[in-house]
Amino acid sequence: MSLDFVKLHNINEVYKDGKIDAQKEIELLKEADFIVFQFPLFWFSTPSLMKEWQDVVLTKILHGDNPKLLEGKKFGIVSTLGGAQNTYDGHHGYTLNELLRPIYYAFKYCGASYVNEFAIYSADPTNLPIQEYKNYLKA
Repeated sequence: MSLDFVKLHNINEVYKDGKIDAQKEIELLKEADFIVFQFPLFWFSTPSLMKEWQDVVLTKILHGDNPKLLEGKKFGIVSTLGGAQNTYDGHHGYTLNELLRPIYYAFKYCGASYVNEFAIYSADPTNLPIQEYKNYLKA
């Protein structure tokens, strides 16, 4: 299965100075049908630059010229986790889906529909679920 339909945009590489260009990001979002945040879960949330992206870009969309920009688009999350799947089953208080809800709700508030997360538990580069990952990206 080819992934020619996927456009990678690594904000850690693009914004090494931590300053997000909201207009540039909005132009990329206009082209997308399925927006995927991919990140390692860090202290039960996104890494700080991704949170900054949300604050800057989603605020600009919501209060800009086209607050309905994300309507009709899908949003999903791919996350790598150091722990086993049963670590995120809720027995510590919250499931993985519950931890990710603020991100999903932000996109839903902006009009996107969401696709449940794809998690890579006990992330081990020698044993990754590549086919399942590719299938998720085709959602």
